Amino acid sequence: MFDLEREICICNDLNMKDIATCIKTHNFTTLDELMNNNECPMGDKCESCQEDGYENDGYSLAMVLSLVKQGRI
Repeated sequence: MFDLEREICICNDLNMKDIATCIKTHNFTTLDELMNNNECPMGDKCESCQEDGYENDGYSLAMVLSLVKQGRI
């Protein structure tokens, strides 16, 4: 299972749970929609969280979006 408290977007202080909630609440289906939203800004500062992960570990916004789409979180 995934650690939902793991920070994904360090610059905006968002963890997996926060991001998944935002995705579900606003029905985002693409990474572009997620990146361009004004309700819960993320990935707009250092941008490392978008695809590679803050620590280059793959824990990224793209991964969270994919997990939400699959119904895994």
